[in-house]
Amino acid sequence: MTTTPEHPIGSGFGARSTADDVRSGIDLSGHTALVTGGYSGLGLETPRTLAAAGARVVVPARRPAAARDALDGIPGVETDALDLADLASVRSFAERFLHAHPTVHILINNAGVMACPETRVGPGWEAQFATNHLGHHALVNHLWPAIARGGARVVSVSSGAHGITGMRWDDVHFERGYDRWQAYGQAKTANVLFAVHLDALGRDAGVRAFALHPGAILTPLQRHLAKADMVAAGWIDEAGNLADPSFKTPPQGAATQVWAATSPRLSGMGGVYCEDCDIAGPAGEGAEGGVHAHATDPAEAARLWALSARLTGVDAFGAADRT
Repeated sequence: MTTTPEHPIGSGFGARSTADDVRSGIDLSGHTALVTGGYSGLGLETPRTLAAAGARVVVPARRPAAARDALDGIPGVETDALDLADLASVRSFAERFLHAHPTVHILINNAGVMACPETRVGPGWEAQFATNHLGHHALVNHLWPAIARGGARVVSVSSGAHGITGMRWDDVHFERGYDRWQAYGQAKTANVLFAVHLDALGRDAGVRAFALHPGAILTPLQRHLAKADMVAAGWIDEAGNLADPSFKTPPQGAATQVWAATSPRLSGMGGVYCEDCDIAGPAGEGAEGGVHAHATDPAEAARLWALSARLTGVDAFGAADRT
């Protein structure tokens, strides 16, 4: 079994490339794409870009009416209801999707929450881990027949915040004290580990998986942060204007996920973490960017998959899918 080296490949794109830049010349006619949360922030740019390349795009959303309003007028895009924090909702959406769309070519796990107050969902799960990771784990496994049929690319939107922490195996759901940033960091690590193990499981079927850091972008993802916190961090000024020149625009922020989902340069590759429209290198001590070793460890990835399958009851690769 071969693995893709975690180092840049010289894609020709960079931090300021836009989603339209990276999809230029790519024809997705006849392709079906699914983008969770693709109706807000950088997520909104992704279905627009994929549809402009000819794809039929499905956007499942926790707020389907808001999704319809946001995506109104974009040809080739349809919406449906999906609450990633509710496994019954995930299963129902998957059943509807498979009835209407037998094949998936691109699946982008874009939806997520960041640094929210302590919130419990389902059987008491921590909401960031449940929404950002467990819901997507269940979705991908439910949709596996269509994903395998399409030889799809599955792309998980992680964050540089994966560097905050690895998996907290002794207290995954923060039952012994909640820290919103530790919880976010763990969820983002889980996104990377998910891609590592899905790629290992799916590559014989032609399915490849990627994770990525989109960059820093001001979007509704920051809804749980106080203005004073963002001012103190140097992200915005007192008037609410962007103050950090390293932040990207939404079209720039969407570029890496569109690149990971469509670039012919990634043919035959997978299981890697991307940033700035290229494969990232290993994170160095004191260096900006890169992927931390705890997020790409195959043993950690397999352990997370087993835990996720047990918690959700869904494993398309297990001896029995307990759905």
